[in-house]
Amino acid sequence: MLGLPSSTDVNRRISKEKLYANATPVTSVRDIIKDQIESVVWRNKLADSTVGVATGETVKEIQVFEIALRQKVLDKRVLSTIAKAIPYKILFVLTFGGEAQAWMEVSGSFYNTDWFSLDGFMLRFEGLNLDAVYENLARQIAGGRLDAEGDIAGAVERDKQRQKLEREIAIFEKKLMREKQFNRQVELNSGLKRLKAELEGLGYWDNES
Repeated sequence: MLGLPSSTDVNRRISKEKLYANATPVTSVRDIIKDQIESVVWRNKLADSTVGVATGETVKEIQVFEIALRQKVLDKRVLSTIAKAIPYKILFVLTFGGEAQAWMEVSGSFYNTDWFSLDGFMLRFEGLNLDAVYENLARQIAGGRLDAEGDIAGAVERDKQRQKLEREIAIFEKKLMREKQFNRQVELNSGLKRLKAELEGLGYWDNES
């Protein structure tokens, strides 16, 4: 499915009972697993022994889990629960109706791709060691939200700051549209410019917005 070598193949179905036993989800997440997931298959294992890429300082293995959905949505709490139960990095591939979507947790935040046709769904597994492979995958999946250079944890933190500023900008813009008093409009506009300048300073601002 991802063009990985056969040496990485596992193709082992994981029963929901096994998930319940290992991940110990709360009742609400257990119900979501039951209602939203058709099956979970451990598709691939990326390790020194399977791909010939050196083990990283922090990433020892990357597992690929395919989650077949019953509907084109999955509560993110399910992925968090599974990720906490597995002592390795996980690339989640959600599938539904001939389409696929990749998810990966990076420094406590989940990132995902858009939905793609299974036939055209490809990711690049590149890097001199598994740390680099993991970071390259994360940046691909994030689709430009994570800086291309530098520490991945720092990139996630900057992305959180950008998202926070974007939310604040949206609030200011709505207030500005509704405000009738000129003095208050000037005040809001000044605050809006300040927030946009902060966002631009983080290197992620669409000047047309």
